[in-house]
Amino acid sequence: MEFWRKLLNIILPPRCIKCGRILSEKNGLCSECFSSINFISAPYCYKCGRPFEKESNLKFAAKQYCGACLQKKKFLFDIQRTAFIYDESSKNLILDLKFRDKTVSAETLANMLYQCGTDIWKENPDLIIPVPIHRLRLLKRRFNQSALLVKYLALRCGIEADYSSLKRVQNTIPQVQLSGSARRKNLKQAFKVTSPQNIKDKKIVLIDDVETTGSTLNECAKILRKAGAKAVYSITLARTES
Repeated sequence: MEFWRKLLNIILPPRCIKCGRILSEKNGLCSECFSSINFISAPYCYKCGRPFEKESNLKFAAKQYCGACLQKKKFLFDIQRTAFIYDESSKNLILDLKFRDKTVSAETLANMLYQCGTDIWKENPDLIIPVPIHRLRLLKRRFNQSALLVKYLALRCGIEADYSSLKRVQNTIPQVQLSGSARRKNLKQAFKVTSPQNIKDKKIVLIDDVETTGSTLNECAKILRKAGAKAVYSITLARTES
C-alpha cells in the first residue's frame, strides 16, 4: 500500500486546497496559506465561541461568557465553536467547496471542524447532523456541503452521522440576501424533524459552513429541542467578524 501511495503522489501530487501549490504530504494547506488563515483561539466566549480581543493586560477565566450569552439573549444551543474568521484570506475555502465543486477540500476542512470542537467532544455527543438544504437547492447544487463535511467529521471522531432526521421543508430566500429580523422571519417553519425517535434524549452536534447572525443554527436548535434533544451543540467552519 505504501508503494501505491507513493506512486499516486507522483502521478497526482497533493496540492494546497487554497493556492494549488504542490505539497510534499497530504496535509491540505501549505505553510503560507495556513499562516494566512485567521483561526479562532482562546480567549473566546465559552457558549457562543465569539472571540475576545487578546489584550495582554486582561486575564480570562476558563469559562468566560460574552454579554449576550450572560443575558441569555442570543443562542438556543449549548456550545458553539468555529474554526476561523470569514475574511478575504479564508472565504475562498468556503466558496470553492460550496459553489465551485472543489469537494476534494472537504476532508481537510472537516479536520478543522474536529480540531476546534474539543470542548464539544468532551460532552460525549450522540449524533452529528448537517444543517439541511431544500431538495430543490440540492438538485441545483448536487450536494449539501455541510453533509459532505459531516461525512468526514463522523469518520474522524467516531460519532454517528444522521442525514435524514432534520429536513428543510421550505425553499427560503438565501440568508445572505437578508439581514436582522428578516433572517429570523425567513426561517420560521423552514425546518422539520422527520424522525423524533432518533432525536429524543440525544446530544446533537449541528454542522454548517458559515455563521453570520446564527439565525439558521438557532432555528435548527429550536426544532431539535422541541423534538426532545437533550442538548444541541454547533460547529461551523467560519464566522463573520461582525
